[in-house]
Amino acid sequence: MQEQTAMRLSTKNSIVVGITLFSMLFGAGNLILAPMVGAQAGTAAIPALAGFIVSAVGLPILTIAAVAKIGSAAQLGNLIHPVFSKVFMALVYLSIGPFLAIPRTASTSFRMLLPLLDLSQDGVALAQVLFTLAFFAAAFALAMRPTMLNKLMGTFSGPALIVLITLLVGKTLMFPPATPELTQVAAYASNPAATGFIRGYETMDMLGTLAFGVVVALNIKSLGLEDPNAISGQVIYSGIVAGIIMAAVYIGMGFIGLTTGPLVGATVNGADIISSAANMQYGVAGSVLVAAIFLIACLNVCVGLVSSISEYFVTTEVGEHLSYKQLTIITVLVSAAFANFGLDAILAYSVPVLSALYPVTIILMIMGLAGGIKPATALAWRLTVAVCIIISASVAIRNGFAPKTWIVFDVLPLAKLSLAWLIPSVVTFLLGWMYSVAAGKKH
Repeated sequence: MQEQTAMRLSTKNSIVVGITLFSMLFGAGNLILAPMVGAQAGTAAIPALAGFIVSAVGLPILTIAAVAKIGSAAQLGNLIHPVFSKVFMALVYLSIGPFLAIPRTASTSFRMLLPLLDLSQDGVALAQVLFTLAFFAAAFALAMRPTMLNKLMGTFSGPALIVLITLLVGKTLMFPPATPELTQVAAYASNPAATGFIRGYETMDMLGTLAFGVVVALNIKSLGLEDPNAISGQVIYSGIVAGIIMAAVYIGMGFIGLTTGPLVGATVNGADIISSAANMQYGVAGSVLVAAIFLIACLNVCVGLVSSISEYFVTTEVGEHLSYKQLTIITVLVSAAFANFGLDAILAYSVPVLSALYPVTIILMIMGLAGGIKPATALAWRLTVAVCIIISASVAIRNGFAPKTWIVFDVLPLAKLSLAWLIPSVVTFLLGWMYSVAAGKKH
């Protein structure tokens, strides 16, 4: 019995770690995006949500498995080149950290708290600054104890979040406020699954799983598991548990958007859709319910991200000059500054950045699941990553700074679906692999 315990966690602890990972992943973007997909897709919601779940749940779980198989996200990047790994991982951590995801947690929490505050227009700006400072002060205090996250999120805040979401989704299922209408956004009418798939990028969860692995592993070790292979297996199992919970929540939140969208409009922010749904179902108490959901979800993600970013950079060259505590302080201060830009601004500049990073992450994930680089595939993988970077970065820069400008990559297959990188990457890999095989035979 003792040996079995050393090789795996108990069922209870396994579920706790799974809920912990769910809590670290499920934040502002997850809450906002699924209702928007439901509202905008309308009667095409089923394929749209299916595509969304594939990219927002399926890809993160596969990424967890790939990273666990190789050892770490940094080691996965090292298979391409050590310099590439350092640059790519730094971009990932900064994107899901102080520049995008972390500020979004505070901005979204504040937006959902506003209906409960009786503030003048002039008082909103000051209130947001004060809320942001308090929010990040709490996040800093909790992030200073990274090995305690399973106790905080796995047994308290995570289950509380699930219960609160169930209250909102459950009553909406019983009393839907409106019947679904036809698709209100053209992209969902022509390609609902592909549009939902691309929208899933904005959750940032695939990038998040690259980052959270180290903190999840620390919490698994704190529960008594020591064997590296057992820890890797437990990380994958935790990812599956978290993915099942997220998929169920996405379906429920998508239904909220589907049945509330006709009354509030499909172009409003997802946070406003959820707020409207809660008020329809629970009246004034709905505002309290929504504020609690967003505050818990966003604080969970913020703490997980701050911990993960600090744990990563303390092991790099940066860590030679800065301690974990100092890195945590820097992260929360930069995040607090960006948080005051407002939710809409953060969402606007996040899309181009994510559209550049996600395709490369998908290729690395496939490479990790395939067992990494072998002599016959080394050149193929490296060329594929290079081609993917050129195409996805070029398209992202164009979309971010000059969205109406034509570039040569617009003629590629699937370009209209924001998947211009896909076919060239597949062709590059096949050509690189065939060249390596042919060259090997000659020698």
